[in-house]
This record gives sequence, C-alpha cells and structure tokens, in this order.
Amino acid sequence: MALTTSAMCLGGPCPEVQLCVSELLTNVINHVGEGAPVTVRLVHGQDGRVRVEVTDPDPHASLIARHPGEDDESGRGLLLLDAIARRWGVWLTPAGKTVWCELLGSP
Repeated sequence: MALTTSAMCLGGPCPEVQLCVSELLTNVINHVGEGAPVTVRLVHGQDGRVRVEVTDPDPHASLIARHPGEDDESGRGLLLLDAIARRWGVWLTPAGKTVWCELLGSP
C-alpha cells in the first residue's frame, strides 16, 4: 500500500498524518476485508489542524483500543492514534462508518 502522504501533505511533510492514514486503512483491510471500498479525506483547517477521515462500508465493525502484550504482533494501531491525535472518534451510519482524527499540522 503506497501512500502519497509520505512525501508531501498539505504543503509540507506530515509523518503523523501518514501514520494515522496507514493505521486506519490497515484496520479496514484487517477487519472489513481487502478490497472494501474506502474513502480517505484530508482537511487542513485554518487553525493549522489536519483532520483525517477514513470511511468504509461496515457499520458494525467497532473500534476497541486493545492492550497487547509485549510479544503481540498487532493491536497497537488505535493506541498509536490515541497517542498522536489531539482527538479522534467514529461516526456510525446505516451505510458504514467514518473514523476520524485531528492532528496539529503546520499552519
């Protein structure tokens, strides 16, 4: 999976945005299924915040931050999101869900 956010994002490098997009897309692939239709939206606010939104068609897949053990190979994605995002959440609709997060970007 190649992400165009790796080189330039919203006028400058955005490794935190790339990490959030990567983690959220990985969750869709692992929990909804490879090939599921996904919409990724990046919004740069006037206050310098960057909002990432990832929408998929599964309204039933819930997001639960796990507490993996030292040897677990997965289960840290939402913990990473929680650590670097100012805030994040989920919008559920009958047609699917949108997982979003807000980060401090460069103004």
